[in-house]
Amino acid sequence: MSDSRKGKRPLVADKRYGASPPKGRKATAKPKAKPRKVSRRKAAPVRRRGGIIGLLQRLISWILRLIWRVVWRVCAVAVLLLALAVGYYYTTLPNVTELLDGRARGSVTMLDSEGQVFAWRGDQFGGVVTAKTVSPHLRNAIVATEDKRFYRHFGLSPRGIASAVRINLSEGRGPLSGHGGSTITQQVAKLLCLGVPYDPETQTEAEYETECRRGTIKRKASEALYALAMEAKYSKNEILTIYMNRAFLGAGARGFEAASQRYFGKSAANVNPAEAAMLAGLLVAPTRFAPTNDLTRSQGRAATIVRLMNEQGYLTDTEARAAQDNPAQLSPAAEARAGGYFADWVMSSGPEFFTRKTTEDVIIKTTMDQRIQRAADNAMAWVFENKIREGSKAQAAIVVMSADGAVRAMVGGRKTKVAGAFNRAVQAKRQTGSAFKPFVYAAALDLGYSPNDTVVDEPYCQTIPGSGQWCPENYTKKHYGKVSLTRALRDSLNIPAVKVSEFVGRDLVRQVASDFGLQSDLAAGPALALGASESTLIEMTGAYAGILNGGSSVIPYGLVELRLLGDQEPLMGTGGGIGERVVQEDAARQLIYMMEKVVSEGTGQRAQFGGRQLAGKTGTTQAARDAWFVGFSADYVAGVWMGYDDNTPLTGVTGSGLPAEIWRETMARVHEGVPAKPLPMMSPSQAGETREQTTGGVSGGGGVGGFLDSLLRDILGGGGNTGANQPRPNVSGSDR
Repeated sequence: MSDSRKGKRPLVADKRYGASPPKGRKATAKPKAKPRKVSRRKAAPVRRRGGIIGLLQRLISWILRLIWRVVWRVCAVAVLLLALAVGYYYTTLPNVTELLDGRARGSVTMLDSEGQVFAWRGDQFGGVVTAKTVSPHLRNAIVATEDKRFYRHFGLSPRGIASAVRINLSEGRGPLSGHGGSTITQQVAKLLCLGVPYDPETQTEAEYETECRRGTIKRKASEALYALAMEAKYSKNEILTIYMNRAFLGAGARGFEAASQRYFGKSAANVNPAEAAMLAGLLVAPTRFAPTNDLTRSQGRAATIVRLMNEQGYLTDTEARAAQDNPAQLSPAAEARAGGYFADWVMSSGPEFFTRKTTEDVIIKTTMDQRIQRAADNAMAWVFENKIREGSKAQAAIVVMSADGAVRAMVGGRKTKVAGAFNRAVQAKRQTGSAFKPFVYAAALDLGYSPNDTVVDEPYCQTIPGSGQWCPENYTKKHYGKVSLTRALRDSLNIPAVKVSEFVGRDLVRQVASDFGLQSDLAAGPALALGASESTLIEMTGAYAGILNGGSSVIPYGLVELRLLGDQEPLMGTGGGIGERVVQEDAARQLIYMMEKVVSEGTGQRAQFGGRQLAGKTGTTQAARDAWFVGFSADYVAGVWMGYDDNTPLTGVTGSGLPAEIWRETMARVHEGVPAKPLPMMSPSQAGETREQTTGGVSGGGGVGGFLDSLLRDILGGGGNTGANQPRPNVSGSDR
């Protein structure tokens, strides 16, 4: 069997390799060709099954072939359209340098009297920084926070978009609501508003910003195309440079250089890891995480970014720990919250086209003295913390200026670190009470009367047609007989003030007060002498500055010079200062003597500090709705107002109380390290002999004055020489 099997193998080999046909047979075809043809014919029925299953198979195959033919053609068209769209955006993209400053308006930088920056307004642009010149820590913090695959993707991040959609859906929002998954390149496309410039003629800035931030699917698609075009046009570092210069980072700062200067007082090239992390943290929510709004919250956000930088290898463990242990702190200017009330006042008093609506970058040098401003802020805080009952809604304001009207500090309310708030120092018009009386006596002294001349303090009434009798009273409800003008002012006696005003003439008193700077409408009736008129604190303080400087008016000012950024020559200079003379210098110096007695012996004694010569005047209006103390040393003038915004009467407060204490706390701090100087005052003895007056109820120390005063009252029916037909005034008297 073994032999027979072995004998058959050559036959198989013969068939395989084609043996010769048997004799007598005609050779028709090669044996190898037939099996191939038969094999193909037999294979076809195997692929195409008969019946319904075969039919379905053939139908599905035809559909798939059709879909493939359509899909690849559609994809080709889509790719072509995408390339055309990207190409269109590519052609519209300008040079990188044209995209770095995208502000619609300019900025204002304010310098104090020493030339140091203390405030900013508008959209601040600190200058161009690039991905190469900026601190590496800041560049790394931005990438780690906003787009960790920035240097690896082509402008879009499908993984990031899918992750954002998943998170949004899991949190119950729409797929495009909330987390965006945008790359830095897409964010730049949004910042550029797809290349559409702002046109103030057709829309407001707010409308433009809203349009640029729309989150519709169409808008997102356009941003994606724009991002692809930028990736084709610019390098990664150029895209990052645009981003770093255009991003809004809170408090009016555009770009990281402006933000670094505003918050830390240094260039973005020099920030450390902690500062870089705080700046990068502003990108997600500039207002919420601005360190000027909530430093603790901003530091917490920065700590999170430091951890991200450590996880992504940008910081070592040691560097990250150091940044966590030493969080970034605000610069003094940033801590002051952009200059507060003083900066607001300068912005409102300057030309609108160079301040509130400037399209240029403006530098304004001011009269601000930051040491004095801190003194006023601290004094206000100390008094309200230690002297005012908890829960009180009472407000106060402070103005400190030099004798020439240069304002050195301003506090417009209890909350000192604010911007854009109601400024009670310049916006609140309130009755002045007895703080107005120095202008009554200034008119008399300018006519040649002496501080030692006398007037009789006794019951006094005027009959005002249509209103009946008006009878002012002293705060003490008492009368003191014949008193000198000095004592009348020292003790804030109402009846003598009215008598003097009526004698010299209300018109003259109004003229003197107006020339000293009280621009509000002054009362026409006899209550003019008691401060029935309204004025602002800055006007009152400026008027007292005129007394200190020897009787010349002043216009309070804060702006010293204004220039454009990069220019050396100012466009405008000081808008205030000393004006024309109002009263003679001797009269002003004698009035200072009288006002010094108010502080050293009279109603203003609580204002004393440091053994210095001080002068001033208290004032309280009817029902104690307003309380004032305005006064000066030889170096500075300060005014304090206290009251409620809604005119609610103060409880137990007069000008001689809390306002005098606020004034003392302010001026004591202001004068730290300032040598004591005597006031420029003149006593009656220095002025020469007092001259006797024999008419009008004002007398020079003799015994006939009271008689003539009574006679004048009888002749005029208890009235003065002007204004007898005026309506009954609103204020029946003021106190101390």
